[in-house]
Amino acid sequence: MESQAIRTEGLGRVYKIRERKKEEPKERVALKDVNLQIGRGELFGLLGPNGAGKTTLIKILTTLLAPSSGRAWVAGHDVLGEPQAIRPLINMVSGGESSGYGLLTVRENLWMFSQFYGMSSRQANARIRQLLEVVGLADRLNTKTSDLSTGMRQKVNVVRGFLTDPMVIFLDEPTLGLDVGAARDVRSFIRSWMQERPERTVLLTTHYMVEADDLCDRVAIINLGKVLACDTPTALKRQLQKEPIFRLEVSPLDGNQPEAFSQIPGVKHFQHRAVDGGASLEFILENEDVLPAVVGQLTQNDIHLRNLEKREPTLEDVFVKLVGRSMEDVEGGEIS
Repeated sequence: MESQAIRTEGLGRVYKIRERKKEEPKERVALKDVNLQIGRGELFGLLGPNGAGKTTLIKILTTLLAPSSGRAWVAGHDVLGEPQAIRPLINMVSGGESSGYGLLTVRENLWMFSQFYGMSSRQANARIRQLLEVVGLADRLNTKTSDLSTGMRQKVNVVRGFLTDPMVIFLDEPTLGLDVGAARDVRSFIRSWMQERPERTVLLTTHYMVEADDLCDRVAIINLGKVLACDTPTALKRQLQKEPIFRLEVSPLDGNQPEAFSQIPGVKHFQHRAVDGGASLEFILENEDVLPAVVGQLTQNDIHLRNLEKREPTLEDVFVKLVGRSMEDVEGGEIS
């Protein structure tokens, strides 16, 4: 049996966009030379901002979109040559999507989707009740979908994706727009589903760093269609262990003061944000010997230091090192 649940070789996708009818179409690269191997039984995360290429990759792997270059295989089958062999083995959940027909009840919507996969009514109804119980919606079985809250509708989407017990499931921003409690419930469900059978595989796309760190066995960081790094969250963070990270709480900044901090020799990355009555400064330094120069810059500019702490690196820090900006700074791309 194929040991890799998902494999890509030199995968690329270029969109041609014609802004005006008479103009030559412009090319926008959504994916470029993506090489990934995801093993059976792995919970693999694709971490990147909006516009990084995450959704484009998902669409190719689920046979909804053809690549412009390269090849990809899912469950041992070629996405271009064997789409009909792949589709019964997979399913997909996207954050923020419609959860079916509003006039139908939760059970009726889920039953309808089960029939697309050829499940018997007895098997489908039993599975529907089981999964709704797991996500805390058993009492909503006969509620119209239109009467559900946003969080409840997304939980129904999650149940729909797992209803057919796929070999490989693609979760594209599954907790997008959910409150903290609903997102926690969805992550808990994903973990329990993986633990039930070790051969199941999940490809999760997200731009939530904590979610990727919490759930994933390995993470690939992607930006502007390119995979910049791929490893376990622990290994990725360990790359920054030798580069100390400090957070300083200070009095308000003004003028060109932030630019002066970024120009201090030995400061590898600097970012700041305003907080109530002051500012929060974050530094990634070449070594701790650079810290006195940072504090000296505060004194020189009459900035009062209120608190200083050294902290452990996070996936956000890894992303900043690879991309040069924080996730928040690079959000808002046009191609996803």
